[in-house]
Amino acid sequence: MEIQQKLLVLGTNCQDLSAAVWTEHLWLASDETMSLERLSPSPTGYDQPQQFPLTEYLDLVDDTTGAGVEVDIEGLDYQDHYLWLVGSHATKRKRVRPDRSDLENIRRLTKIEADPNRYLLARIPLVDGILYKTCPHPSQLGEQLTAAAIGRTKLLTLLEEDPHLGPFLTAGIPGKDNGFDVEGLAVMGNKVWLGLRGPVLRGWAILLELTVEARGPGLLRFRRGADGLAYRKHFLDLGGLGIRELCRDGDDLLILAGPTMILQGVIRVFRLVKGLLLAEPSLITQQPGRLEVLFETPPCRKIRPGRRHCPDPRGIARGLRWACTKPI
Repeated sequence: MEIQQKLLVLGTNCQDLSAAVWTEHLWLASDETMSLERLSPSPTGYDQPQQFPLTEYLDLVDDTTGAGVEVDIEGLDYQDHYLWLVGSHATKRKRVRPDRSDLENIRRLTKIEADPNRYLLARIPLVDGILYKTCPHPSQLGEQLTAAAIGRTKLLTLLEEDPHLGPFLTAGIPGKDNGFDVEGLAVMGNKVWLGLRGPVLRGWAILLELTVEARGPGLLRFRRGADGLAYRKHFLDLGGLGIRELCRDGDDLLILAGPTMILQGVIRVFRLVKGLLLAEPSLITQQPGRLEVLFETPPCRKIRPGRRHCPDPRGIARGLRWACTKPI
């Protein structure tokens, strides 16, 4: 595909793309860096890549501290002159490495890491294709747009007493082990929806709905709704799959669903009809006009140990946004 050829100019991190959003430009994020990439439209597609380091807009832990450098961005969305982004909020277990002995790898599997930059939910002003730390609103006289984020770990603190999610957070279960792992973001007004790759509970995937408001310069906070709830949980029957990406389509939510853990399996795209208008916590089964499968890909085919040949669900998500979402 022509767009895939254009993405090659981003270099080796192209294979780690985890999120994309289409405004008048194409914005891309990797789960292995601390920057956003912008491609501009051209007669032949999208090119002229430009990198925007997140440390210029947000308070992040940088590599000089030795505490880690990746943000693990797992979702992007655009709303009202803000580019929104979310990190996975997940811990990670060290991988088995082929150059290590069995005993070394067994020890590696006991090590769980928590990178502070992964606990990120933020918005950055985006005006005329440029990100700003602060700038005037382009159409609201006297209003200032300012980059801001939810305080680090605030989401986990909010959920630690939750009867469904709290036990997974308290136990520190890594994301790829069916632990807490954010992999989808949708924003409309002051509402934020987070899709969870995990945990999946008895086959039910979880969609979180939260309300966010400005707290002060550079800060956001969660706000309780009129019903007194700080957040809502929506349980979705995705056939045992977790949420791997979200995309707004009018009042509907398009949901990319895939395996929660490291395994072979199908990738499906669902439509949650009126998903942005759910008025209360819900449990939704698959049924026409409510939660529908749009299409799926074949199961992965393992070609050798540690390697899989199958469509990358995040790649499908990017294609889904281009195919189903008009420029915002």
